[in-house]
Amino acid sequence: MKQTLFSTVEGKLLLIGTLLTLVLAICLIFFGFTDLETAKILFLVFITHILGSRAGGIGLCILNGFNPLTTIAYNFYVEVLIVCFTYSGFVLSTTNYLKIEWIKRFMDQLAIKALERKEKIRSYGWIGIFLFVMAPLPVTGPVVGSIIGYMLKLSLFRNFTASALGTLAANVAWCFGFEFLEQRFHMIQYIFGAIVIIVMIPYIKHIKKFIVDYRKSDVK
Repeated sequence: MKQTLFSTVEGKLLLIGTLLTLVLAICLIFFGFTDLETAKILFLVFITHILGSRAGGIGLCILNGFNPLTTIAYNFYVEVLIVCFTYSGFVLSTTNYLKIEWIKRFMDQLAIKALERKEKIRSYGWIGIFLFVMAPLPVTGPVVGSIIGYMLKLSLFRNFTASALGTLAANVAWCFGFEFLEQRFHMIQYIFGAIVIIVMIPYIKHIKKFIVDYRKSDVK
């Protein structure tokens, strides 16, 4: 007998991701009424992580005066939230629980990125996922790392502990690295600006198309 969606581990992760998103939304609404600037920063950090820039999210927090503990905790929270959706979406789409076309296309792209790195990590197992997720390189991080772990048939516990600890270690390193630069060299603005530009380059065509479509609909 086929399991229902939410009786699977991945379905439960999807529910956890939804709950984490709801908590984040409540926090944003609360700060929207009590401290609008903080709400804007938190939202921008969330969007920055959606675009795939861990360093950008942490840089935003440091530039706006967040203390290290808050910076690390919030960025870690956002990355966990995103992984809950991407990991469960990937597994559920490959097992045909989810048949939404745009989700399948997105997961196919993630699968290609994961497959390119899978064999290099295979022989290192848990530590390989940890180092991959921690590494400050393009297309690393917990999203692709957790999918590689799934492809390597790591248990959910080993996969998620490697991804979570790698994420935490990377957040700590980025946070104190940015703080060091800000306090001693005042170069963080330029580094952060360069990171934002690099992150945005792959999305320029999509942004341009969105603006053109928006203008057309506005004219109508």
